[in-house]
Order: sequence, then C-alpha cells, then structure tokens
Amino acid sequence: MQTELMLLDRDPVVVALACRPVKLVWHEDGKVVGHAPQLMARLQDGSGLLLDCAGRSGTSARLVERARVVAAAAEAVGWSYRLAGPPDPVLVANVRWLSGYRHPRYAAGPWMPALVEAFGSPRPAVEAVYGLGDPVAVWPAVFHALWSGVLRVRLDEPLHERAIVSVARQEAEAA
Repeated sequence: MQTELMLLDRDPVVVALACRPVKLVWHEDGKVVGHAPQLMARLQDGSGLLLDCAGRSGTSARLVERARVVAAAAEAVGWSYRLAGPPDPVLVANVRWLSGYRHPRYAAGPWMPALVEAFGSPRPAVEAVYGLGDPVAVWPAVFHALWSGVLRVRLDEPLHERAIVSVARQEAEAA
C-alpha cells in the first residue's frame, strides 16, 4: 500500500488523499459484510478514486469478491475503484528513493530554468548534472524534479546515474 500511496502523492491530478475513508456495508447470503477500501484519492475534477492493494502474495478471492461490490458502489456515485496488484520491486525501490526528495527544500529554485533546459533533450542524468555545476547541489534538485513531475524517467527500470531523463511536458506534447 505504501507504494500506491507514494504514486498517488506524486500524481498531479490528485489533490487529497485519505486512508480508510469510508466503510461500505451490505448484505450477502443473509450476512452483513463490510469493507473499507485502503485509500481514497480526491481528483482535480472533483471525482474520487477508491483503491485497495493486494499483498505480496497476490489478491485473495475474498478481496476480489469485495472489490466487485466496491467498484459498483464507487461507480454509482461517480467515482472509480482500482484493485492494485503486488507492486513491482523496481518500481517500489525507485519511488521510495524519489520520495526522499519530496520536500520543497530540494527544489531547484531560481536555477530551475537551467535544469529544464539541460534536460530539454532526453539524456543521461549524469551528463546534465555535471554540466550544471556541483553534483552535491544538483542531484537533489534533479530527484525533486523527478518526484514532482517536472522531469520524467522510466520508473520500471533501475534508477541510476545513466538513466535517460527528459522534461515531462515534452513527452506530453509529443504524444
């Protein structure tokens, strides 16, 4: 669940997050059944996303059945529901690393234009970092820009100094 929470936290369309925000209760086979989705994200457009996360061993049959009911309830109020499978270990490691640079103190500040210009064309991170100045000062700004979505890198591959980084908005324009 921690990885899904971090991914939602860095998603620009998510404006608020809550853990176990609601409990749904219904009757099934003469029994009262309840389920509280693990996360809720409020989105910019006012809609909501309910989310449950499978454990490392996968999704249980019980959770799959409850997910069906929760998805229908979410749809009835104009929200969406997602049942996330076990997270990819590489994605987990990358997102955990970048989340360490979430705080605004790591932002590039006044030299953000130089950072954006340096990655105007996709290139290995290390080349741009050494071209911008002191790596001790530049790397945290790059990681913050990756966390905040100013820059983009593949998170499904190990993050390393030669990873190809680009300005995120350029990828959106090319699509």
